[in-house]
Amino acid sequence: MARILVTEKLADAGLDDLRAAGHDVDVQLGLSPEALVEAVRGAAALIIRSSTTVTAEVLAASPELVVVGRAGIGLDNVDVPAATTQGVLVVNAPQSNILTTAEHTMAMLLAQARNIPQAHGALKAGKWERSRWEGVELHGKTLGIVGLGRIGTLVAQRANAFGMHLVAHDPYVSADRARQLNIELCGLEELVGRADFVTLHLVKTPETIGLFGKDLFTKAKPGLRIVNVSRGGIIDEAALAWAIGEGHVAGAALDVFATEPTTESPLFGLDSVVVTPHLGASTVEAQDKAGATIAEQVQLALAGEFVPFAVNVAASEASEAVRPFLPLAERLGALFAALAEGAPTTLEVEYQGQLADADTRILTLSVLKGLFSGAGEESVSYVNAPQLAEERGVEVRETKTSAAHDFVNLVTLRGGHHSLAGTLAGLRGDPRIVMLDDHTVELPPADHMLVVRNDDRPGMIGLVTTSLGAAGVNISDLHLGRSPSGAMALMVLAVDQPVSDELLERLRVADGIATVHALSRG
Repeated sequence: MARILVTEKLADAGLDDLRAAGHDVDVQLGLSPEALVEAVRGAAALIIRSSTTVTAEVLAASPELVVVGRAGIGLDNVDVPAATTQGVLVVNAPQSNILTTAEHTMAMLLAQARNIPQAHGALKAGKWERSRWEGVELHGKTLGIVGLGRIGTLVAQRANAFGMHLVAHDPYVSADRARQLNIELCGLEELVGRADFVTLHLVKTPETIGLFGKDLFTKAKPGLRIVNVSRGGIIDEAALAWAIGEGHVAGAALDVFATEPTTESPLFGLDSVVVTPHLGASTVEAQDKAGATIAEQVQLALAGEFVPFAVNVAASEASEAVRPFLPLAERLGALFAALAEGAPTTLEVEYQGQLADADTRILTLSVLKGLFSGAGEESVSYVNAPQLAEERGVEVRETKTSAAHDFVNLVTLRGGHHSLAGTLAGLRGDPRIVMLDDHTVELPPADHMLVVRNDDRPGMIGLVTTSLGAAGVNISDLHLGRSPSGAMALMVLAVDQPVSDELLERLRVADGIATVHALSRG
């Protein structure tokens, strides 16, 4: 039938399913990047886990490649945009290790609270040290959950059974949904200032890398203990070691690290730190689920059938009229999430002009895919995006009107106190943002953007541009917009690099500045 290259250990049940379907299963473990490029030639499917990196070069090496399957959740090691461009489907097993990872989080939470690994090691070394390894109870303590997706929710349910008070930070979850879970939502700094324990359940993005660093640790409640079974790099390991040494943090339990595999870290020599070698998904049950799920998804893809866990979409699934707007819709969703600092309770998606006559459901899915791209631990796909919206209490309303006053087609998002609209301009169909918070603007979306709302008076442009220049931030584009009332003005700037938190804060407190939002591509 088809040759399937498997580069990492997969459960035998999954491999047997593929062979039973008549496929040639070629298992080659431990391939170097160069050897992978050679091995993938002629393969119709490639199945990996977390150690194999699928680059654009790997994808291009086999024109016959139909699908890449990741036996797990994360897709940090797959160039999904390159796969989409080449027409290669990317699938994963997003539900295979959710329960396993939540249970490992609880195991690490208990191990950190009761010093279990340290006491175990001491006793096996011939030391009876009851008083040295005295721990603390979970009951009555406050648990701060950062990221309230499926895994974070499972952890919350289990922590609730321990009698813990629950607070969480997740701008993509509505207050109503949090109340249903008996959880209080709060800001990140407030969370670390109130919590006795913190667990992390985040996707790794440019915005979350180093999120837990020196600045945040200095705001921690004395005695805080932190647990990370999500992604390495979200915690600055050197900063955590410093915070423990300074007494800002009492201890930590880590399953993931910035560089993996690793046997060296400034944390490994600290008695109050518990570590495991990325075991969050390592149970027999999770591996069996991942193997069976990815085998099923790959078989469906090779047969040309609907693939439930596809994380990208074949362009052929969208009509000719809609297809060019897919990247714009996803980008608008991501920008809206940054502008609104999360997801609104209600999101209105309006299509104006010729788009109103087309089937725009795939565009709305693209908007949601962008909206939730920075939320939770799992990859966001066209399939699970509506489910994520429902889980986070976001109501999605789609409307259409064939009347478009200024543009042939227009996609508009509204929710909370924010609005954003975009279109494709010119013969080449270049993306343009044409409205932001009801201010008329016109500029292409950039990887890094700054939205400044200010008094409509002289000197404001100079204040902002001079501040950016002094900080070494280059401005590549700038557009000014006025509100209908004329009382406030809006500056939208495209910049060549992310703007630091310190600079953002200086701008926010400057005279005449009302709000400042940094919008970056996740």
